[in-house]
Amino acid sequence: MGERRVSLIVVLALAAGLTWTLLWLLRPPEEEPAFVGPPRSNYTLDNFTLNALDEQGKLSFTVSAPALARRNDDGSLWVETPDFLIAAAKGQPWKGKSDSAFVNKAGSHLLLAGAVEMQRDASPEAAEARVVTQNLDVYPDENRLQTAAPATITQPGSILRGTGMKADLNTHQLELLADVHASFARQRKP
Repeated sequence: MGERRVSLIVVLALAAGLTWTLLWLLRPPEEEPAFVGPPRSNYTLDNFTLNALDEQGKLSFTVSAPALARRNDDGSLWVETPDFLIAAAKGQPWKGKSDSAFVNKAGSHLLLAGAVEMQRDASPEAAEARVVTQNLDVYPDENRLQTAAPATITQPGSILRGTGMKADLNTHQLELLADVHASFARQRKP
């Protein structure tokens, strides 16, 4: 009976070994990862001008600057000391500059960071205006601007100062949100 057990154990061990070998030989091959091309690389630009178009192919905004860097992880752009132009639906565009700027991948949000100066020339739709503020959010698709920082709006005959500002570029309305102070020039008598 002892020899039988040993023979049975040997036969079972051989069968297990043969089964494992067959499973290893007959297993499906490991799939290679699909090649989808090289990843999109980060890049930088020097002394560039970027013209961004809206859904209808009209100019939305223009940015010119000495340096731009694209972030690979989210496709956003970082711009150093940009000069910019923000198109208005009617009337003159807003032109200006800031210390730096962030543009999201879709081009639907610009953050003009640091000191921001903007100006609009006079047109039949609106008087000339100058805005000085900091950290201005621009939404070109919606033609609006906003900041929570102190802002100064200068127009012919008036200087308005306040904290927080909203602007609707479609209606040419500039609104200071809090702590508003105004200075008006006296009208000269004819």
